[in-house]
Amino acid sequence: MSDYIVRPARSTDIVGIRNLLQPMVERRILLGKDLAVLYGAVQEFVVAEADGQLIGCGALHVFWEDLGEIRTLMVSDEWLHHGVGRAIVDRLEEHAKTLGLSRLFCLTFETEFFGRRGYTPIGEQVVDSDVYSQLLRSGDAGVEEFLDLAHVKPNTLGNTRMLKKLG
Repeated sequence: MSDYIVRPARSTDIVGIRNLLQPMVERRILLGKDLAVLYGAVQEFVVAEADGQLIGCGALHVFWEDLGEIRTLMVSDEWLHHGVGRAIVDRLEEHAKTLGLSRLFCLTFETEFFGRRGYTPIGEQVVDSDVYSQLLRSGDAGVEEFLDLAHVKPNTLGNTRMLKKLG
């Protein structure tokens, strides 16, 4: 396999990101996202690229002053187990630190992958009640998953809510 790079996404990468995600959406592992939503979040994404082809992506979404989420993490099947996912997560964690975040959340089936990176399963309440009530008003599906709201549970069955404290 050739070398790859991890870089910030550009608007011209969005269709490729959607195409990367599509097989996981069809298998009901990830929720689908409209192109308009992806374009609106382009600044949250990094992509892994090899020979001009997108081979992976991931996004960092800020929830609160100290809290963010790694979301939409995907590596193409032929690049699994080559360090691409790790490189994407490392890049997102570095960016989270530069933004001043001290905790990162993820909702994942890949508990071993995230566990090796210092993420641990979390319970119900991980923010104080004032922050919780303000996050309720965000309207963001990822925030609702983080808060473990009942109406998102059908979309998250089998996933594990995990959190990492950044050093």
